[in-house]
Amino acid sequence: MKKAALIFDVVSFPAVEAPQDTPFKCYAQKKRKSAKEKDDANPSSSGMIVVGETDDMEFFSNEGENQEAEQSGCSRYMLAVHNKRDSSVKLLPTAVPLHILKQKVKALKSVPSAAEPSALAYFEARNALGESFGTKKAKANIRAQERNKVDVSAMQGVMDHLMDGIEKNAEGLPTQEEAKDVADASRLIPPYNDTTKDPADVYALHDIVPESEWKSIVTSPFDQAKSLKDKQALFPSRNSSWVNRHLKSLQGTSVKGVKKKIKLVYCVSAMLAFRRAINRREIDRAKVEEQLKGVPSNILDGMFNRFTEVSRGSTEHRTTPAMETKLLAYLFALCLKADGYASDPSLLSADLGIPVTRVNQQFKSLGCTLKTLTDKERSKLGYSNDSAGTKMAVLTAPVKFPKPPMRKGRK
Repeated sequence: MKKAALIFDVVSFPAVEAPQDTPFKCYAQKKRKSAKEKDDANPSSSGMIVVGETDDMEFFSNEGENQEAEQSGCSRYMLAVHNKRDSSVKLLPTAVPLHILKQKVKALKSVPSAAEPSALAYFEARNALGESFGTKKAKANIRAQERNKVDVSAMQGVMDHLMDGIEKNAEGLPTQEEAKDVADASRLIPPYNDTTKDPADVYALHDIVPESEWKSIVTSPFDQAKSLKDKQALFPSRNSSWVNRHLKSLQGTSVKGVKKKIKLVYCVSAMLAFRRAINRREIDRAKVEEQLKGVPSNILDGMFNRFTEVSRGSTEHRTTPAMETKLLAYLFALCLKADGYASDPSLLSADLGIPVTRVNQQFKSLGCTLKTLTDKERSKLGYSNDSAGTKMAVLTAPVKFPKPPMRKGRK
């Protein structure tokens, strides 16, 4: 620190005021020339201290309070010169820095400061005040806390026994990896590959539609049909917006180049019609077969086996919420393959007659994310500009499933 002359400074005594004849000195840090010129234009107490003392007290700048006073901007201090000759008063052009002083008693400097009370001592003192001056409710709370306080020393003898019991009972619990495997295996979705980096390999086609059923779909009638209406008549669910969108995109194309696409659309159409036909708890199989008489019998048998249940000791098929969820999962997995792994939930919501939020949730259970597509992506997948703001269900790889929601504890 370099000693500097005090020219125009203002000091404030918040507590004990020093006698008028107390000598003070000002010290400032040595600064470069450019910084000094800047400070001369805008005086500040930053980097400066004012020190003074009497026989009993020491006074010095409180730098923290000085900075707070400057940054608050609430007030500025100006000095004025009074001319006795003409009784005029002239303000100096610049504000002067304010130094807020704090004091220390010299006789107490040798006395060690008292140690801060421990948390226990603070707690006991607070309770003593509460018992003496607190309200009835406060005193009742204090007594309740005392009753609920655990005596740790009394548990020393049984701590090892408790730890041994915990370790013994925890031996049969699954590890985090085992619990994840169990949760993944219980998902009502098709078998999946969570290590592949290609969305096409996340869900294998024949894990959704068995190969025998896939081969039973005949595509030659589609090639023979001339008009769009004739082609729609070949599909079980001919009024589906999703199915008709794909049929329009296949107009004028050769069956050889789009054979797989036609089979995918047919499977989706068959599952839509099957879901509509079994939309009741007790299922009349004969009526379902009548409604889906154009669907190959092995495909119909497979859907009954995969998406309905038979009670023990009965031959009647019935649907359940779990089977409904499974059917939607398999249906949407096929839609993703036909849509280039970016499906429009709003189209399927209209076809199924369920809220789009439920469709979105089902796509998320398959590992999809909801996002809007770029112009290039929409053009590649055959979506019109009308769907520019629509969020699509996009499947990416490696697939990541949503984490189960955390349950909040009861208060």
